[in-house]
Amino acid sequence: MAVSKAEAKRKEDLRGNVILFWKLVALGVGLVALVLILTSWGVFGALPDHTKLENPDTDLATEIVTADGETLGKFYKDNRTPVAYEDLPQNMVDALVSTEDERFFEHSGIDGYGTLRAVAYLGSRGGASTITQQLAKNYFTDQPSSNILERIGQKLKEWIISIRLERQYTKEEIIAQYLNQIDFLYNADGVRSASRIYFGKEPKNLNVEESAVIVAMLKNPRQYNPRREISKEKSLQRRNQVFVQMVRNDKMTETVKDSLRAQPIELDYNPEGHNDGMATYFREYLRSWLDNWIEENPNPEDGEKYNIYRDGLKVNVTIDSRMQNIAERAVTSHMKNLQAEFDKQNRNLKTAPFRDVTEEEVNEKILGTAMRRSERWRLMKAQGKSDAEIKKSFLEKTDMTIFSWNGNVDTVMTPIDSIRYYKKFLQAGMMSMEPQTGHVKAWVGGINHEHFKYDHVKKGKRQPGSTFKPFLYATAIDLLRYSPCRVYSDGEYTIPAGRYGNMKDWSPKNSSGGYGNMRTLKDGLANSVNTISARLMDEVGPQAVLDRVKTLGIDTSNMSAQPALALGTEDVSLYEMVAAYGVFANGGIYNEPVLVTSIEDKNGTVLYQYVPESKDVLNPEVAYVTVKLMEGVTQIGSGARLKDTWRVNQSYANILTDYPYGISKEQDIAGKTGTTQNQSDGWFMGMVPNLVTGVWVGGEDRSVHFPTITYGQGASMALPIWGSFMKGVYKDESIGISKEPFPRPTDLSIQVDCAVYDMENGTNGEDSGDDSDELDM
Repeated sequence: MAVSKAEAKRKEDLRGNVILFWKLVALGVGLVALVLILTSWGVFGALPDHTKLENPDTDLATEIVTADGETLGKFYKDNRTPVAYEDLPQNMVDALVSTEDERFFEHSGIDGYGTLRAVAYLGSRGGASTITQQLAKNYFTDQPSSNILERIGQKLKEWIISIRLERQYTKEEIIAQYLNQIDFLYNADGVRSASRIYFGKEPKNLNVEESAVIVAMLKNPRQYNPRREISKEKSLQRRNQVFVQMVRNDKMTETVKDSLRAQPIELDYNPEGHNDGMATYFREYLRSWLDNWIEENPNPEDGEKYNIYRDGLKVNVTIDSRMQNIAERAVTSHMKNLQAEFDKQNRNLKTAPFRDVTEEEVNEKILGTAMRRSERWRLMKAQGKSDAEIKKSFLEKTDMTIFSWNGNVDTVMTPIDSIRYYKKFLQAGMMSMEPQTGHVKAWVGGINHEHFKYDHVKKGKRQPGSTFKPFLYATAIDLLRYSPCRVYSDGEYTIPAGRYGNMKDWSPKNSSGGYGNMRTLKDGLANSVNTISARLMDEVGPQAVLDRVKTLGIDTSNMSAQPALALGTEDVSLYEMVAAYGVFANGGIYNEPVLVTSIEDKNGTVLYQYVPESKDVLNPEVAYVTVKLMEGVTQIGSGARLKDTWRVNQSYANILTDYPYGISKEQDIAGKTGTTQNQSDGWFMGMVPNLVTGVWVGGEDRSVHFPTITYGQGASMALPIWGSFMKGVYKDESIGISKEPFPRPTDLSIQVDCAVYDMENGTNGEDSGDDSDELDM
């Protein structure tokens, strides 16, 4: 049958249209291909090369890791510590892929189906960005532009970079990099920080509902944040939508979904700011230590200095997180109760919290000096303000947040009143060290790092009082071979003026009175008998004591060889005292306190490795005999209240909250309490064979102190912290603190067993007076 011309014409037109269509399609594909090629060549803007893809420019936090493997804290610009795919829970991977990119494991960086769907429905049924594209955008492209042409250019770059990322990395590596890159707010940069901050655990330990909360935040960390009051409900709804997506992708059953949807979001918020978490004072000291190390150890590859805020270093430290936690609890518990008693005793004091001064001296010397040393003064001075203008500003009320033992308080106060307010708080320092290695296990530099920055472990130096006496006794044992059982009279004793350069006669008093008794050296040290210390000092000479102290690692450059040295009149740091006492516990071997065992870069390459250095500074026999002397403090002296047999005097009951300390009468503990003049400083140094711990308590100013020795002595101010700490570390048997006797030298020739004398003439330690020292020169 013949075809009409019209039909032929219609078929010809149809054929032409089909050809035209395919030409247009080919042209469109060609144009897209051309644009992609040009984009890949960088015509529309530079693209990262392979080296950038291998090493994206990301700020990584320096992580501080304890001896028991816990993260102690971080130094950061962005609080980001990357985790490997293997450290992610499978439930998080399932939630992420189900919610953000269902065909992630099927495409090569660009989801063609998702792209066509987004174009066809103009994005109303979801976007087209894959996980890889989002990673590319986070790494290498700018914020989305409002200009449509620029936005298209950005999208093309994302495509090219995504394809290159897929070639460079495995799917698993892309997932890990993506989760490591996201900012989840509250200093939670990356999934590891988010997991620790919002839920208090490592990512691998997250359950499915916790993982779903984190995945829910990916869409918009602020809008779906579970901690913000305004977004809690949206966060819950978004989390539940993640469950729906997991069911859709066969990663969860309907039954499990329905069960989980009914549960609220439960957070365990653990902020990771520089004033948050454990060992804040230690971390601040470590920061300065690292700054010094960086100055002396540039990167060997490029000669540049390491940056602790960007380079992702890993610093392995000696601190034990279990012991640090126990130490901080011990300090907080005791200091809160001690402060309450201190405030009660100051209620009717006109110059409170200062004693032994007039109100004029308070204003001119104490507050005036503090005002001139303040940050406010420094900043206003830099602005060109006059002294009068600055002083006036200290009298103007302003809004501020102040510290209290019941939490921060928002109030209105003048800056000068705030200075006086903060001066009333008693401070504390505590350090614990393993003497055999020098490893510092706990470091508490104060009561609250946010409000009190000064570190009382390393930076602070105060008179040690009677805790200095073991150095005198050790000198006598070493030079004169004295036994702890050697008997002395505790009668008055005078070292005449000029004998050792002292300007006047020196006749120290015994704070608890009672003269004319015969005492062993062990009893004399246990009860801090000053007159016996004066006799020993006269026998060995101050210079010999000073020389001995120097060998024990204490800085003596500002000390003078005066007789009063026997009573601890020269300032020392708690750090030095713990290290020096460690010599006694370690058989005469000195180990300088160790803080850092190694430093690694972000790739695990070791940059620094501590090499132990020990020095024999004391005869092992002398060290052991000194230890046996100090055991008397906890047997018959002011430290006897550590033992279960001590009866609590009612006057102490409100501060001894952790008594009894679980330490038996038979257990060997060596130690020494110390109290300085006017009760300005309270000390306790305590030792067991594998742990030496020192505690100091006092006011920031020496005029801030208790009015009497009852609460003002070291046995009341400092010893309870030591007791609470030891009670805690003994309770955790995994820490391994020794309850054994101190190792006895095989060739011991000095008599150390004074039990017979102690039972007949010693005190029972129930209320053994005090250890306050008269420090008048």
